[in-house]
Amino acid sequence: MRLTPGKRRGLEAISDEDHVVLATAMDQRGSLGKMIQTYNENISYGDGLIRFKIGVSEVLGNQSSSLLLDPEYGWEAAERLDENIGLIMAYEKTGYDASEKGRLPNLVDYYAVQDLVKAGADAIKLLVYYDTEEEKKYNDIKKTFIKRVGDECRQNDVLFILEPVSYSAAGLDSKGVAFAKRKPEIIEYFMEEFSREVYGIDLLKVEVPVAIYNIEGYQQYDSYQPVYSREEAATFYYNCSKKSRLPFIYLSGGVTNEQFIETLYFAKEAGSKFNGCLSGRAIWKEGICSFAEEGDNAYYRWLKTTGANNLRKVITAIKEAATPWDDIVE
Repeated sequence: MRLTPGKRRGLEAISDEDHVVLATAMDQRGSLGKMIQTYNENISYGDGLIRFKIGVSEVLGNQSSSLLLDPEYGWEAAERLDENIGLIMAYEKTGYDASEKGRLPNLVDYYAVQDLVKAGADAIKLLVYYDTEEEKKYNDIKKTFIKRVGDECRQNDVLFILEPVSYSAAGLDSKGVAFAKRKPEIIEYFMEEFSREVYGIDLLKVEVPVAIYNIEGYQQYDSYQPVYSREEAATFYYNCSKKSRLPFIYLSGGVTNEQFIETLYFAKEAGSKFNGCLSGRAIWKEGICSFAEEGDNAYYRWLKTTGANNLRKVITAIKEAATPWDDIVE
């Protein structure tokens, strides 16, 4: 694929010197706010989000190739980044309206792509929930929505990252066996469909087709529910990789640090040519308790020790397992 000068600058900005993306995700809002208040209800929603993001930015963001933030609570955290760290900005509002069908996406208030670029964003990220078995009218709305954001990013010559997240319109448990049997097909669809030029996407941020705890032989994990053999799972990883005509990176998807690292090595063994990761909770989730219950000093101690160690483990795995995007990007 050929990138325009601005889009290439964005991809280089969010990658390391070897052209691998080693990004940390800190755009969580609703889920993070609830977790903080679970530990300490006296911390206000907005103040808790801003302070937690600042800590992650100062300590972990500055050890990553780039940091993903949101424009609603993330600007103070963005100011703490060193000049050589790429800035990715989320463009969607957090969550979805559970009272309406389709999990339709919505954009943040007060910001267009041009505003985010002017404020220093190197890349724009859009999350869209998608089920291939959802009613066609909802999926058509989502496809059109993605095209509109793609056009905005083209107009502003900025890197466009799409994060399609699988779900079950029929209400299957996202971590259950029934949905695990559907998920590889959905991820394959993401890789093929959203690689099409019509959407204007430059980089895909995707889930793995099979969670590590759904693969036979990983019974050390509490969530272990074997659905596929190692050979079957490896085939899904390989096939998804082959279907993408764009560079792509893996998200951690809420698994533990240990599980995510194991997943990255499994992907390499399967022949997946992924180009890095954008990992969030697998790195910093355990620090929420220190932040909420013990205060900023304890939180920063946790970030500089356990949090930094979690990040280093992910970076080591990525450097050993990921493929530079040079082979696919001109």
